[in-house]
Amino acid sequence: MPESVLSLWLDGRTPAPEARRAGLDGDLAVDVAIVGAGFTGLWTAYYLAAADPGLRIAVLEAEFAGFGASGRNGGWCSALFPASTERIAEEHGRDAALALRRALFDTVDEVGRVAAAEDLDVDWAKGGTLTLAAGAAQEQRLRAELADERQWGFGEDDYRWLGPDEARARIDVATEVRGALYTPHCAALHPAKLARGLADLVEARGVRLFEQTRVVRLEPGRAVTEAGTVTADVVIRATEGYTPSLPGYRRTIAPLYSLMIATEPLPAWFFDSVGWGARETLTDGRHLIIYAQRTADDRIALGGRGAPYPYGSKLRPEAERDQAVFDALHRTLLEMFPGATGAAVTHTWGGPLGVPRDWHASVGLDPATGLGWAGGYVGDGVATTNLAGRTLADLVLRRDTELVRLPWVGHRSPRWEPEPLRWIGMSGGLWAMTSADRVEARTGHPARRASLMQGLLGG
Repeated sequence: MPESVLSLWLDGRTPAPEARRAGLDGDLAVDVAIVGAGFTGLWTAYYLAAADPGLRIAVLEAEFAGFGASGRNGGWCSALFPASTERIAEEHGRDAALALRRALFDTVDEVGRVAAAEDLDVDWAKGGTLTLAAGAAQEQRLRAELADERQWGFGEDDYRWLGPDEARARIDVATEVRGALYTPHCAALHPAKLARGLADLVEARGVRLFEQTRVVRLEPGRAVTEAGTVTADVVIRATEGYTPSLPGYRRTIAPLYSLMIATEPLPAWFFDSVGWGARETLTDGRHLIIYAQRTADDRIALGGRGAPYPYGSKLRPEAERDQAVFDALHRTLLEMFPGATGAAVTHTWGGPLGVPRDWHASVGLDPATGLGWAGGYVGDGVATTNLAGRTLADLVLRRDTELVRLPWVGHRSPRWEPEPLRWIGMSGGLWAMTSADRVEARTGHPARRASLMQGLLGG
C-alpha cells in the first residue's frame, strides 16, 4: 500500500495537498469555532447549522476532514460506551445509566437515518454484532455479560445468546465456537464515506471548513492557529487522539494505537462457505480486542490492539505501521478463515484513538469560559460522536433537552499520571491483556491478571 494511502477507507479519498480545502488566512470572528474535522466536529457543525442556519460556524482542521480516526476505524457504528453501566449507575443512578444506554441504541439508527435522508452512500448494513465465545473462559465471560444485561432489564431484542450451530450459521469460522453473544445494535459502514460526505454537507450549508489549519493553542473565546486567530463565543475541542499535541492537554487523553488489515475482495465461493450474509460486525471474547467486518465490496477488514503506547503520549507516524501487529492480525484472520489463505492483504494501516484516565467518554460546555469538548471514546466513537454532536448543539443553543441531562454530560476525567508512570501503566496493561489471552487459551480458565490490570487503569 502506498504511504500516501492512510487506510482502506481513504484509498481514493485522500485529497492531495493541492486539492484540499483552503486553510485559514488571517484572523476570523465567528459564533462557534470547532477544532477538528472528524466525526465529532462534523456532526456538531451539522446539527448546529440545521438548528440555526444563521449561526457563523468555522471548523478548523490540521490536515483534511476525516484524516484521523474517523477515516481509519473499523467501521462499527455501535452502541458501545467505554464506561460500564454499573459504574455510571453508581455515580448517577440506575435511570440515568439506562437513559444513556437507550440513547446510544437510538443513535445507531440516527446515523443511518441521516445517511439515508442526506443521500450519503456509506455502505450501511445494520447486521448487529456477533461476539464469539472461542473457548471456555470466553464463554464464561460472555454468559456473565449477558446475565448482567438481563439484570439491567435488556431482553432478547437487545442481547441474546446463540448456540454454536446458530452462531456458525451466521458466520462459520474455523476456530472453536462455544456460542456467541448477539446484539442488533450495530451497523457496518464505510467511515471515510461518512466523514467526507458530512464535510461536504456542512460546507454546503454555510459552515466554513478550513483544512490545512493547525490550531496551536486553545483559550476562552479563541482558537489560535499558525495562520491567524479565530475568536468565537464558543470554542469546541473535538481532537480525540490528537488532543495531547495541544499545550496544556498532554495528560488529558492518552493516545492508544489500533491497527487494521484488509484483504482483496474475496470470491463468492468464500462467502458461500462462511456465510456473513448480513455483514454482521464480528469479534470474540478475548482481552486484546479484535474487530472485523465484511465490507460492501467483499473484503475482510480486521483490526485489533497490540501496538505499544508511545512514551509521553507523543504521536508517532511509525506507530501506525507496526509490522508485528499486522502479522499477528493476519494470523488471526487465517485462523478464523483459512479459506482466505492466498488472498492478498492489500491495505495495512493504523491510527491513534483517545483514552481518558477513567475510560469514560464525555461531552460538555463550560458556560463561564465558552470552552466545549467531546471525546474519550476509546475506539467506540462512530455512533457516540453523533450523540456528542447533537448534545453539543443543544448545549451551545442552550436548549433544555433529554440529551443535555444524560450522565456523560459535564463529566470530567482525571488527568493521566506523568511519565514514566503513564508508560508503565499502559505497557503493563498491554502485557496483561496479551498474556491473559495466552493463559486462557492454554488452560480454559479465566486469567485474573487481566481484570486486576483493568481495575488499576480504570478500564
